[in-house]
Amino acid sequence: MAVLTATLPRPALRKRLLSRRAMRILLGIVIGYIALWAVGAGTILGLSLWAREETPAPAGTRAVQGVNHFQPVDTEGRLWRGSAPSSAGYRALAGMGITTVVDLRAERMTAAELAKPSDAGLNVVRLPIRDGQTPSPQQVQRFRDIVAAAPGPVFVHCGAGVGRTGAMVAAYLVQTGEESPSQAVRRNLAVGPPSIEQIYYGLNLSPAKAEQPPLPVVVLSRLVDAPRRMMSYL
Repeated sequence: MAVLTATLPRPALRKRLLSRRAMRILLGIVIGYIALWAVGAGTILGLSLWAREETPAPAGTRAVQGVNHFQPVDTEGRLWRGSAPSSAGYRALAGMGITTVVDLRAERMTAAELAKPSDAGLNVVRLPIRDGQTPSPQQVQRFRDIVAAAPGPVFVHCGAGVGRTGAMVAAYLVQTGEESPSQAVRRNLAVGPPSIEQIYYGLNLSPAKAEQPPLPVVVLSRLVDAPRRMMSYL
């Protein structure tokens, strides 16, 4: 330090020391974030793998061309879930008697993509939810009204058919009394890993309530989920 003092003016020395301190702080933040992400994402992935091994797929689950994770939601065959269908997938759904599609995606889509369900003869309703997030109480009620009023079976999807679809399906199952919150969350985990706020949302559902998670849970969830969401845009 004595050598530095002799060769550098005091303001320059102070600036260098502050720069090193800032780098150490930045490095600590980066390491802390990586640890948070590893623990959070690893825990959710582990729960999903466990649920997949321990939870049998609902009766009626089948492979459908152009649709991943295709499953019945209720016992009456009134509601089905899965990933965003391809053009062939929409045609397959129409051939199975599905009449209405509820699209939960909030992503930007081309006119050709938006027209796919209509081209297959399906009615489509959009209830946009951002990736990794949960439906509002108003969206849940709107969804229930759509299912009740549809002339035939309804198919609900987001992108992968995991997180947003699972959150909406969980609200539907709990509010209609078909499953408990823990059963609905376990079923969703068996399909794939949702976000922290989607897990919290499902566990805190009740027949009379479908409230979105509090701010601390949302912040934690989006920090852990950020790398996955950024990769989805690449």
